[in-house]
Amino acid sequence: MRFQGTKDYIATDDLKIAVNAAVTLERPLLVKGEPGTGKTELARQVASSLGMRMIEWNIKSTTRAQQGLYEYDAVSRLRDSQLGDERVHDVRNYIKKGKLWDAFDADERLVLLIDEIDKADIEFPNDLLQELDKMEFYVYETGETIRAKHRPIIIITSNNEKELPDAFLRRCFFHYIRFPDAETMKQIVEVHHPGIKQALLTTALTQFYEIRNTDGLKKKPSTSEVLDWLKLLLAEDLTPEDLARNGVDALPRLHGALLKNEQDVHLFERLAFMARGKR
Repeated sequence: MRFQGTKDYIATDDLKIAVNAAVTLERPLLVKGEPGTGKTELARQVASSLGMRMIEWNIKSTTRAQQGLYEYDAVSRLRDSQLGDERVHDVRNYIKKGKLWDAFDADERLVLLIDEIDKADIEFPNDLLQELDKMEFYVYETGETIRAKHRPIIIITSNNEKELPDAFLRRCFFHYIRFPDAETMKQIVEVHHPGIKQALLTTALTQFYEIRNTDGLKKKPSTSEVLDWLKLLLAEDLTPEDLARNGVDALPRLHGALLKNEQDVHLFERLAFMARGKR
């Protein structure tokens, strides 16, 4: 059982090694990288490649670790008891299983994605240490212990918005997805836009990396954004000549796909103004 990438996902050699090492060690794979570099999609492609089902737990700022295990609805039980509902005699009727419980209870091995763990409170990762380590947890309301029937392949993503606790990091296999170089990006583009004309692709990617490497940029455009940009260029049937930029117009064509805040738009407008002043 080895991940070798898929026809829909270009995985670098070091990423394949990281996935397979985490599977061998039976450790969660912690994947960090810029937003838009394919961290979430990696989990989907690992599941597809290995022929497994995937359970996805999307983390928000309000998410608590307990929600991944289960939630006990005491309010509903109290209300039903006042109404004389027979359901109140079985506490299991008021326990909602979380994503970890679903993964542990599965009859087959699957992929569990814990997406954007850094969005939650700083204590969130520590609150899951024992459960992810021992693959079990205790349900206080019923007195039962839920153990994983099959240890899932766990992939955890982070956008590096906050540091994760050392104790949590020790239990993970870590990989940082570096931003693709031009050659790797060409392979990624070919997957999403097969048959794209090489002249247009070369010109567009040259301009993209120039924009991305511009000093003072607040948000660098990501892989997903360059793919959107290329989709627009193809839809508009633009040529390499149409993409030419000069001092008068420093903003790229259809720049709304690449530049996502007014500060970066103003940066390129200032660059254009400065270029005109030198003429």
